[in-house]
Amino acid sequence: MGEILTRLHETTVAGLPLDRLILSFLVILFSLILKRVIGGLVLRRLAKLAVRTRSRLDDLLCEAVRRPLEAMIVLIGLWIAIGLLALPSEPANLRRFAHVAMLVALTCVIAWLLFRLVDAFGSFFERVAAETDSKIDDALVPLFRKALKVFISVIGIVVIIQNLGYSISGILAGLGIGGLALALAAKDTLANVFGAIAILFDRPFAVGDWVRGPDFEGVIENVGFRSTRIRTFPKTLVTVPNSQLVNMVVDNQQQMPIRRMDVEVGVTYATSATQMRQALAELERIVCSTEGIVEEGIALRFVDFGASSLVIRIRCFTSETGYDAHSLVRQELLLRIMDKLEELGLEIAFPSQTVYFGEGSPLALRRSAQPDG
Repeated sequence: MGEILTRLHETTVAGLPLDRLILSFLVILFSLILKRVIGGLVLRRLAKLAVRTRSRLDDLLCEAVRRPLEAMIVLIGLWIAIGLLALPSEPANLRRFAHVAMLVALTCVIAWLLFRLVDAFGSFFERVAAETDSKIDDALVPLFRKALKVFISVIGIVVIIQNLGYSISGILAGLGIGGLALALAAKDTLANVFGAIAILFDRPFAVGDWVRGPDFEGVIENVGFRSTRIRTFPKTLVTVPNSQLVNMVVDNQQQMPIRRMDVEVGVTYATSATQMRQALAELERIVCSTEGIVEEGIALRFVDFGASSLVIRIRCFTSETGYDAHSLVRQELLLRIMDKLEELGLEIAFPSQTVYFGEGSPLALRRSAQPDG
């Protein structure tokens, strides 16, 4: 056995010992078998287990890592096999060339793996974003996917250049200065983009919400990277930069769980105290029985002796917060109030003045008391 090994070591092919060539071949063969075992058995079984889970993310990750991982196993085996060959460094430095080539290939495979992972996460979050009401996250997910791929590509190129023996300090300095100049030039744009991201994660409002700000009131029509568009009730379009919008006090009217309604009813001064007590009791019963008005928070009071009427104030809340539905409930309540006051023989007052002369009789009564002729 020792003699055979000695002969294999002394026999050379292209200047390389035969025993090292055989050993390198066995390493490559083992790496191919390991690739088939891990890729064909382990990862596929993991993929079958991932299908049984509710989340789709694990299915995407298993599919993403399978092929790059197989390539990495073969590449590592090839690297070990080349190392076993002990390639000569003279007259040409084949050992250095093979080492650099393996580093470049490994960097490319790692970048490929990261690309596939980014695509997997991107596909998952795109589906999540599609289920939300906001449109901005639908645009942000592809943006982040492309930005990550560009970042991975830049890092990969820098690593490859460094492995080739070139200095990267000048490149990094140039990238830093260029990035600073770009950031200063795009300061306002970046502020608006970060404002859009803040709106996405904080979610103070969504498309379709009725909002009120210091200088606008309307419905959110679109939330973009640079600005948010608001359709006002006169049908004009207000465009607010996102960097300003995130610093504003925005009142989201759409988030009202219930909507308040205030009603004032004035009855004439001919109403007696007994009639007023009866009217208050009947009006409270009407408010409580009107469909769409919640029982919580109802307040009905005789509040003031007005200039031309006795004032009854009603405060209540409707379960409907939209303007149309809320106004229909208000209309129904007002009509029922009119019917009940008419039934009680009470009149709704309107602004008027009575002028008294002489003995204190109203002018109209004095005229009617004068004899004809």
